[in-house]
Amino acid sequence: MTQKKHPTPPQILRIEVVAKSRLFTVESLELKFSNDEQRQYERIRGGGRGAVMIVPLTADNELLLVREYCAGTNDYQLGFPKGLIDPGETPEQAANRELKEEVGFGAEQLQPLKVVSMAPSYFNATMHILFAQQLYPQTLVGDEPEPLVVVKWPLTDWQSLLQQSDFTEARSVAALLLLTKHLESGAAND
Repeated sequence: MTQKKHPTPPQILRIEVVAKSRLFTVESLELKFSNDEQRQYERIRGGGRGAVMIVPLTADNELLLVREYCAGTNDYQLGFPKGLIDPGETPEQAANRELKEEVGFGAEQLQPLKVVSMAPSYFNATMHILFAQQLYPQTLVGDEPEPLVVVKWPLTDWQSLLQQSDFTEARSVAALLLLTKHLESGAAND
């Protein structure tokens, strides 16, 4: 299926930093579109390193999730291990490091499922979602302020995970659905 695409993004006439924190920079953009319309947009510029989310599956066909504090909602959420890609790391290296830090396992096999964007209208961040198999025990010290609760979830019961009141993060939901589609296609056995 062919889709019509815009030939070029709008022209950026001016960029102004309107706020800055340790993690983010908020910019105001003055844009001129191809039809000469001018508008002001705001965006959050991240560090540009990207992030990873890992969907680990044990030899017993259990998903490994973590329950951790989320400041945005001021509660504890259940989701897949995740973290930023450190300078010089590949997404696979970052995924293996985060697995060791958050759930106490490394992975012999990591398969990319998809690179997703997060709120692209306002944010330039991307996340690499990877499927981890052939896990082996290994722990690294992470940067979490408190120990994470590791939750094992039977893969055969993945649909009930979607019903959990604390499994709401869109990236984790997408990762779960991407994994089930991946496994249904038989790609995991290639």
